[in-house]
Amino acid sequence: MKLLHNARIHTFDPARPSATALAVERGRVLAAGGEELLAEFGSAAREDMRGCALLPGLTDAHLHLQAYALSLTAIHCEVSTKEECLRRVAERAAAVKEGEWILGHGWNQNDWNGEWPCAADLEPAAPGRPVYLTAKSLHAAWASRAALRLAGITASTPDPADGVILRGRKGVPTGILIEQAMKLVEQAIPEPDPEALAETFQKEIIPGLWQMGLTGVHDFDRQTCFQALQLLHARGELHLRVLKSIPKELLPQAAELGLRTGFGDDTLRIGSVKLFADGALGPHTGAMFEPYVDDPQNRGMLILDGETLFELGRRAAESGLSLAVHAIGDRAVHAMLDGFERLRAYERERGLPALRHRIEHVQTIRPADASRLAGLGVIASMQPVHAPSDMDMTERYLGERSAFCYAWRTLLEGGARLAFGSDAPVETPNPFIGLHAAVTRRRADGAPGPEGWVPQQRLTVREAFEGFTIGPAFAAGAESRLGRLSPGFLADLIVLENDPFTCEPAALRELRPSATMLGGEWVWQM
Repeated sequence: MKLLHNARIHTFDPARPSATALAVERGRVLAAGGEELLAEFGSAAREDMRGCALLPGLTDAHLHLQAYALSLTAIHCEVSTKEECLRRVAERAAAVKEGEWILGHGWNQNDWNGEWPCAADLEPAAPGRPVYLTAKSLHAAWASRAALRLAGITASTPDPADGVILRGRKGVPTGILIEQAMKLVEQAIPEPDPEALAETFQKEIIPGLWQMGLTGVHDFDRQTCFQALQLLHARGELHLRVLKSIPKELLPQAAELGLRTGFGDDTLRIGSVKLFADGALGPHTGAMFEPYVDDPQNRGMLILDGETLFELGRRAAESGLSLAVHAIGDRAVHAMLDGFERLRAYERERGLPALRHRIEHVQTIRPADASRLAGLGVIASMQPVHAPSDMDMTERYLGERSAFCYAWRTLLEGGARLAFGSDAPVETPNPFIGLHAAVTRRRADGAPGPEGWVPQQRLTVREAFEGFTIGPAFAAGAESRLGRLSPGFLADLIVLENDPFTCEPAALRELRPSATMLGGEWVWQM
């Protein structure tokens, strides 16, 4: 038994919001209280916290573990000029073997005067080499001629459903692939070995997440990632709480096998079936009611309508599988809410449980739809870190409608449950960057000003932390054991030298844990 004392403990338990001592036994919180616990648990191993703040361990409710791991070794393309990106491609090409794929991530055409790059740009940097660079949004990619050739993409290749191959003269592909067209090249790239990926997770990724204060994640990557996680779990080496999604195309197999949301244990559990309703704001594929300001003929791409959501959701609900639907544009969010409305009625008619469905991102929403999430019991899984990154782009593309982008306050006041994440590798998984964004709606340099961007959507520090603790726990069906430091809850916690509830909001992004505990054991200490 451990007794952590002389601490400022934020339990997030409404019955006892604060404490100075915490008793931990067999991986769970035994008691939270004051100095009386020193006498009550006199035989416990005492650990003096030196007045530090203790909070529940944080959870990233939306990231891509495999993509994040690969991004750390990929070329960093988030640079201000195309020329610098090409310089980095050339540098990598000179360092890797002939025929090896050259991968990168992070470029954004909006930082390059809004002009799409092309395959021809890559030839001087990596002549004849397969190059594949994903955009920051992960909804577009830039491929070299060799990569297109290996994928079998020619002028006669039709656009796939819900995807676009940008073309030049005579229909020749330019090298830019939008949405589902990206898969044409990705299928030609060798998958990483699950064992090697598991080793990367264990040695690099998970320890890095501990140092950021993360003790859990909701992962939205695919089969290879799941295989790697299972390898670690089978060996007792997965020291991270993971909720694992199922891709839409595997819904029939999952249903046939009898998999259900929540199957697993407190380390690795089945989450929701992941669907896509639209694209993203950057490539103008997010489905909007009104056209993009800079592209008056374009209202984005609605990949999934409410009727199709209902049909898929009916099959999922009958199998006990919840849905997690990517929806960024206000038209996509509206369509998904229409579909969920029908699905909830179906669940009631059939006596099925009201599963914890969720909409991922909810980056734009019509005011009339804001209260519908709460009414339908649909969780808003959002990423505050996107707001400071996207504010200029959003105003340029949506104009006055940007007042209802990343509308955390509006959704919260409408009764919605919020679960916060990062969408890493789109953004850093560091939750303190996200917390800072949620509370201030400002960038690191203070832009756009003291009040932040659309300040009426700011959250309090408490509300922001609940988005990384209580919210993800509820979304995972684990609110009885995760997200709080209460008796019976799993002893997942972080130690902070500076108390986030008393420091200046601007300082939130600089906070880092000095220790992280998972299941009652210190997994990282400074």
